[in-house]
Amino acid sequence: MGLNDIKDRIAEAERLAERPAGAVQLIAVSKVQPNARVEAVLREGHRLFGENYVQEAQGKWPDWRAAYPGCKVHMIGPLQSNKAKLACELFDAIHTLDRASLARKLANQAQAQGRCPALFVQVNTGREPQKAGVLPEDLDGFLTQARGMDLPVEGLMCIPPEAEDAAPHFEALAQMAGRNGLAGLSMGMSSDFEAAIAAGATHIRVGSAIFGARDYGTA
Repeated sequence: MGLNDIKDRIAEAERLAERPAGAVQLIAVSKVQPNARVEAVLREGHRLFGENYVQEAQGKWPDWRAAYPGCKVHMIGPLQSNKAKLACELFDAIHTLDRASLARKLANQAQAQGRCPALFVQVNTGREPQKAGVLPEDLDGFLTQARGMDLPVEGLMCIPPEAEDAAPHFEALAQMAGRNGLAGLSMGMSSDFEAAIAAGATHIRVGSAIFGARDYGTA
């Protein structure tokens, strides 16, 4: 499909939702993609990328940031507490704040480094036991905790259950964000980002539709 096709679809979804052009930021998910594919998208001028693994990001993004000014890299995969220091150094935003222990680690790093990435709280809207994320009924209390640590929480993130219609999950996340005064909504991937934009997404995460299928066997 490619970058320009995705951007055209985003623009049309914004128009249909009667949202301003450019209201939605496209995170190009570059995890486990060959360097040549990522560099091709960088040469096209795209500057916002998503990574799932701290060590993978550490191995490639410092050089790309130097070569392509203006790059921003967001952490969109599960973050281990022992990687909090490195994550704070590497990423402009972390979309997977999901537990109090991680919040404390990030708060400590914010004090030590004098900066903290923008944070999104991951919400387990489907209440799936195998999936990370704060349960909807625990969200308000968790946000109170995070704000008490002076963490820069800017929004919420969700990954709806694969077997369900994603739209109700997006709408529920938007309602949770609204009642907590949060503007950021990280939701929607290749198969459902138009529905996410209709529900108010500010960030969508698209990978293989831009770069091509991943080959985990050679990663």
